[in-house]
Amino acid sequence: MVNKEQPVTKEAEKSNSAANFALETKEELGKVVWPSRQQLVSESAAVILMVILVSTIIYLIDQFFAWGAGKVF
Repeated sequence: MVNKEQPVTKEAEKSNSAANFALETKEELGKVVWPSRQQLVSESAAVILMVILVSTIIYLIDQFFAWGAGKVF
């Protein structure tokens, strides 16, 4: 049987500290390629338009089925 308890070393404590986490997070955010304002606006507009389009289609299908159910029942 394997003993899962391992002694805590100073390296393990350092690697788990909040300050180390914040430092590594800052380093990783520096590697991110952020979109330009124009790209952000155009992609946001595309998402909003698609949401409006899909919700309109779902609404129309729902109204069609409600109309059909009203005729049958």
